[in-house]
Amino acid sequence: MSETMLAEKPRQIALSESAAKRIAVLMSQEDSAPGTMLRVTVSGGGCSGFQYGFSFDDVHGEDDKIFERDGVRVVIDDTSLDLLAGAEIDFVEDLVGSSFQIKNPNAKTSCGCGNSFSV
Repeated sequence: MSETMLAEKPRQIALSESAAKRIAVLMSQEDSAPGTMLRVTVSGGGCSGFQYGFSFDDVHGEDDKIFERDGVRVVIDDTSLDLLAGAEIDFVEDLVGSSFQIKNPNAKTSCGCGNSFSV
């Protein structure tokens, strides 16, 4: 991705109301410590080149950006944010099941499971 393309993309993500509610439920089930956040990462791998990762974290680094909705915080490192800029994190429930989904405008292709993508 060129520097010009990165500069044009907003370095923000959106968190849907449904995702914020689900994260809050998961954190309460885990008896998370105050200050715990959902960390979203992008790493190499998966069937399309990059894959999403989710974990709970109560520490953030200098290159992390924190996003908040309804008291729930999501933390993303600078490198992952380059690949997630403009994305929306949602939680969807349907007849097949439930899952977090990332609607990523940077993804050119993704695999059938939605957990990996390419740019």
